[in-house]
Amino acid sequence: MKHLYQRAMAFWLSLLGLTLGLLLLVSDPLLLQALRYQVFDQYQRWSPRVYQAQPVRIIDIDEASLQRIGQWPWPRTQVADMVQRLNEAGAAAIGLDILFVEPDRTSPQAVAQRWPLDPQTRQTLLQLPDHDALLGQALADRFVVLGFSLQRERPARPDERKPALTARFVWVGGGAQPQALHGFESAVAALEVLERQAAGNGALTFVPDADGVVRRVPLVLRVGDQLVPSLVTETLRVGLDARNVLLRSAEQGRAAVEEVRIGDLTLPTTATGELWLHYTEPVPERYIPAWKLLEGQVDPALLQGHLVLVGSSAQGLMDLRFNSLGRIMPGVEAHAQALEQALGGHFLTRPTWALGLEALLQAIGTVLLVVLAIYARALWAAAAGAVLVGAALWGSWWAFSSHGLLLNSVIPVLVWSAAFVVASLAHHFRSEQQQRFIKQAFARYVSPNRVEYLVEHPQDLNLGGQRQTCSFIFTDLAGFTTLMEKIDPGEAVELLNSYLEQMIAIAFKHQGTLDRIVGDAVAIMFSAPVPQPDHPRRALQCALEMHVFASRYASELQARGIPFGHTRLGVHSGEVIVGNFGGKVIFDYRALGDPVNTAARLESANKQLGTRICVSGHTWADCADLPARPIGRLQLKGKSQDLAVFEPLCADVPSAYAPLAEYQAAYEALAQADEEALARFADLAQRYPADPLVRLHHQRLSQGERGDRLVLESK
Repeated sequence: MKHLYQRAMAFWLSLLGLTLGLLLLVSDPLLLQALRYQVFDQYQRWSPRVYQAQPVRIIDIDEASLQRIGQWPWPRTQVADMVQRLNEAGAAAIGLDILFVEPDRTSPQAVAQRWPLDPQTRQTLLQLPDHDALLGQALADRFVVLGFSLQRERPARPDERKPALTARFVWVGGGAQPQALHGFESAVAALEVLERQAAGNGALTFVPDADGVVRRVPLVLRVGDQLVPSLVTETLRVGLDARNVLLRSAEQGRAAVEEVRIGDLTLPTTATGELWLHYTEPVPERYIPAWKLLEGQVDPALLQGHLVLVGSSAQGLMDLRFNSLGRIMPGVEAHAQALEQALGGHFLTRPTWALGLEALLQAIGTVLLVVLAIYARALWAAAAGAVLVGAALWGSWWAFSSHGLLLNSVIPVLVWSAAFVVASLAHHFRSEQQQRFIKQAFARYVSPNRVEYLVEHPQDLNLGGQRQTCSFIFTDLAGFTTLMEKIDPGEAVELLNSYLEQMIAIAFKHQGTLDRIVGDAVAIMFSAPVPQPDHPRRALQCALEMHVFASRYASELQARGIPFGHTRLGVHSGEVIVGNFGGKVIFDYRALGDPVNTAARLESANKQLGTRICVSGHTWADCADLPARPIGRLQLKGKSQDLAVFEPLCADVPSAYAPLAEYQAAYEALAQADEEALARFADLAQRYPADPLVRLHHQRLSQGERGDRLVLESK
């Protein structure tokens, strides 16, 4: 039955884990995307791309340039001057990461229209060259790429002008699949006078993730049904003097882009036509301040044959982005790093086979961990799970750092962890059910702490024993046989069961082990099966509580006219052999050794001493802080050595007992065989005639005995 349950649980949990894992892999929910991207970002922080000089530069409109030249926007003549100087330095292509969507407000014509001027001055200004026209002339035949922005909103007017494009797109592979690309509804284009003269026109738009981090740069986007290149794509195309942009699509039936080709360059992309960025640490050599270019302080060798991007790092111009290294960067740097990766052939890719591999590994790991959680020991199962998770995380990191592969280890690890936890909980729940059944069944026959120990240590269910120092309590009920003769046997059994139930409950409260019940007698063992360093104290405190209960129980019954007897207790500690004894068919857990017999003898000694509790000196040695009266050095029948024995006192000392200090002084005289011992005990006997120990020693001394050694003739 157990194996059938385990097989069924393994099957259904494996099926559940496989189904959940497949759904997560296919749906790729936003929360898991964010977690996966955080892992990829961490990989980049551990292993950023090593900067290798490529023919890519940024002309930076930085804070220093704004301080020297003036606040933005600069007159278009300044931009024309930059373009002219870059062309003269031999730049292969110039990408302007700047939007020119409105006429230059510093142009003479704009000034003439805005300001109240006299007619002659206005006429003079209107005859001067327009700044936008001058910039357009500077763009002509200069390999310059303009920028435009994309918007999710529909155009305000149906006839709104779209960006002028010079790139031609060609689909290869599985056929045209424009729906795979990021789509936008409208575009904000540059001035037409500028577009007519530019060599290319590219989108400046990023598609950052939900956390605002730019991890990819789009190469091709879509405005309605029209494909448009990004600034990176157009700058590469113009710089390489290419006409076409080739898009390789995935196989039929799957809307996805696999790569983009520009000239001799092949750029692997995401399914949506984006290039993964592998960032470098900040590199000053990548930037040239705009003011240096305008003042002629730039070595032309730094620009000869380069792809040059013009953008801004100034905070006031608000073109700042977050990158995977946890840094803030100018938006133009993302374009520049994409160009560096394209020219250097360094790419991060997520291959088409990645999803299949992840699904396969996820399925194998899920089934393996479910089976281990159900069948293997917890430690081995947890170790195997840790190794599997560690291997997945290390494999993902190794694929990234060594081959630039982006493999999703997040979802498999989460599914494995969930499957392992659920299977472990199911197995634990089943084990708890079995343990509860065993405890409930056997606790009626065996001491509860023995049951708990066997549940935790089933290997100890074998024959044999071991040496162990333990403490023992033996109890006996005086006069129960006579009671059986005087009242109805059924009533007597009911009274006895109630008595035994409370006595055993007290033993269990102190975590004692029930050794056996013989009629009205009970034997309790401490420090077995679980070792208890304080077992002598536990035994003594348990015996005192038993004595208090037994005295109260007997008094209550006697008040009702039932002659219920008092209880005698013996407590002793010593080394015994503890274990399972018997045969292959049945065995019994108990302790064997002289200390067991001694505890029983001490219980019986109470009859001759007149006491209710006798505790040996071996037990008392660890409880000397508790009040007790020395009884004497007893030589038990059949023993050759004397045993120091004490009578412990409860919190409420009977009024019939002599004061402890007076008794102690009389006993010391007795132990030293002092002649005053008889007088002391005679005085105590006169004042406390009901004190059993006072009466005992007074009688001994009166009969001529000396010292505290008592020889017991019977058991």
